[in-house]
Amino acid sequence: MPAEICRFGLEIYRHYLTMGVSMIRINEIVDKIAKNNPDADLDLIERAYIYSARVHEGQNRLSGEPYLSHPLEVADILADMKLDSVSIAAGLLHDVIEDTHATPEDIKNVFGEEVFHIVFGVTKLGALPLDSSQARQAESIRKMILAMADDIRVILIKLADRLHNMRTIQFHKESKRKEIAQETLDIYSPIAARLGIYRMKKELEDISFMNLNYSEYSKIKSRITQGRKESEKYIETVKSFIQKKMMEANLKCEVLGRFKHFFSIYQKMINQQLEFKDIYDIIAFRIILDAIPQCYEALGLLHSMWKPIPKKFKDYIAVPKPNMYQALHTTVIGPFGERVEIQIRTWELDRIAKSGIAAHWSYKEGKYIDEKASKAFSWIQDLVEDQENFGDPNEFLENVRIDLFPDEVYLFTPQGAIKTLPRGATPVDFAYLIHSEVGNQCTGAKVNGRMVPLKTELETGNTIEIITSKGHHPSKDWLNFVKTVKARSRIRHWIKVQEKERSLTLGREMCEKAFRKYRLNFNETVKSDKMERVIADFGFKSLDDLIASVGYGKITPLQIVRKFSPKTETEEEQKSILTKVIGRVRKKKPRKGVVVKGVDDILIKFGRCCEPVPGDAITGYITRGYGVTVHRTSCVNALKMSPERQIDVEWNIDSGETYPVKIRVRSYDRVGLLADVSSNISKNAANILNAKSEANEDKTVTSLFTIAVEDTDHLNRVLSAIKKVKNVQEVKRIDH
Repeated sequence: MPAEICRFGLEIYRHYLTMGVSMIRINEIVDKIAKNNPDADLDLIERAYIYSARVHEGQNRLSGEPYLSHPLEVADILADMKLDSVSIAAGLLHDVIEDTHATPEDIKNVFGEEVFHIVFGVTKLGALPLDSSQARQAESIRKMILAMADDIRVILIKLADRLHNMRTIQFHKESKRKEIAQETLDIYSPIAARLGIYRMKKELEDISFMNLNYSEYSKIKSRITQGRKESEKYIETVKSFIQKKMMEANLKCEVLGRFKHFFSIYQKMINQQLEFKDIYDIIAFRIILDAIPQCYEALGLLHSMWKPIPKKFKDYIAVPKPNMYQALHTTVIGPFGERVEIQIRTWELDRIAKSGIAAHWSYKEGKYIDEKASKAFSWIQDLVEDQENFGDPNEFLENVRIDLFPDEVYLFTPQGAIKTLPRGATPVDFAYLIHSEVGNQCTGAKVNGRMVPLKTELETGNTIEIITSKGHHPSKDWLNFVKTVKARSRIRHWIKVQEKERSLTLGREMCEKAFRKYRLNFNETVKSDKMERVIADFGFKSLDDLIASVGYGKITPLQIVRKFSPKTETEEEQKSILTKVIGRVRKKKPRKGVVVKGVDDILIKFGRCCEPVPGDAITGYITRGYGVTVHRTSCVNALKMSPERQIDVEWNIDSGETYPVKIRVRSYDRVGLLADVSSNISKNAANILNAKSEANEDKTVTSLFTIAVEDTDHLNRVLSAIKKVKNVQEVKRIDH
């Protein structure tokens, strides 16, 4: 290590020690890197450390720690993942463009194109002049997806950054903690899962769970802690049975027993409507061996010792998960008549299971991910291709969430090729997975040789045959059941093309009529040089786009006429015409909860499918003659509509109205349950508009309420109050 770097590094470390701050040292990270990779470019890492320390000097985190502690911790996480020097240098520099005076040009000149490319990909879009934090978040994630498709190291650094931020999340306000935790649960932990980095996924999920639902988190933690001594004794007993059986067969192995992470336990309680005491697989066992044939031998020994449970065996060695995870999973009836979940894998497969895509990285400098691993993560490239079809960043964000859906089914083509799709996917999703044209021309499907409806949900092991017909087109109804982003985007693209053709015809007729009224010839006017300037004034690229916009109802023919003949109606008269185009004047209630582009007296309807309330991200859609319908941006029905009919809407925070919201409450049955839930709703000033309760065979109760609330904050207070009612397991806002 150069003397200057040693001297400066020691100076920084001593400075922070005098402040009473314990910070990881760069020497510790460098030693770790050198041990993992003797050929690592340590000079690059040390220069990145010096640069980061200098530009972040004087900055502190919310915890009061020097800001430098954060890039150092990120670099340490990356070193544990055994990433290359470029990745770790970029980790040390990942915040300098956004949070310091450093410029992109500085990074490129000092550290080279490769480091700059990764740092720029990780940098958030905090400086972009976007309308809302949600739009900024969506654009940031879009940029991150684009960058990670080009270089997967971008997302590995972003995950390390998020992991350390989650470890120190306690210094944020509660509302901010919940926002960060929800984003982590929606985006980052599923990405970690899709990349096979399960160790990181579990930690991200547990910290998010703790911040989003501390009461349930603490209950599970308390119950596991109370029974830990007994559980640890049970683990040792089962391990001894397994080790003895393996030793008898001369199989050298290591047997591990562990508690499952809290969030996975909670998910199982909710999904299967179980109490904690009824969950059998809180503890799982793992057998690690030297070679794959030994894994199958160990499986046979286990099944000869304990009876396996049918349909609970999964061979992920022969058929790996899409993220390249491989292991044998089995559940058996254990030594005390209980279910025991066991994973069997080799040491190499264990390393891959913990590190995911990072385990496939070539650690020698200048080498990239191998071709086999790159093919396995082609879903990232699919995301990039699909994002080109989404003009709305929030729509893109919603589709990223869908594409990261963790549960998958494994399917076969008639030729025996294995394909994977999200659980709940249909033959239409399968058809679009094969090819866009196969999807567009799909008329039917056979599952295991039998004809099935196109909305049939596919199951693992199904063999799918798609029947096509030339000249056939997608149906808008398919959007009600398709699950993949690719299928949805291709169907919407076809609908958009059809709608544009119809709107072009209608728009041209409307323009010709309006121009005749003012003694202008529309067909001659469109050929003039002035029309080119008018098209640009309205922000369109072509005449067809301008005319189609008239057909959609987004602008009126009169607005175009006025560019050529100023002696037309006044702006008030024009606004009146716009009102008539969009919908009839709303004469009752001059005050309302939503404003449409600043235009008054437009008929506004709220989508009954998603029931938006103030605080929700919303969007409006024009329906000619019927006004503007307001939907939540994530609403499935809104996503079916043409983007060209979209219009900007915003909440009028001074309206003082209340809005209906549907919620579902799942609980264990008891006397007085419904009365207590209703009481907690009323205590929080929410009116119950409708209530329906149904008892289930498993002694649980599902209750549906429609309540009137003022905004999302009011709704969240009501949901929190209901969660405190004894025996309530889940409270959730639902769509119709």
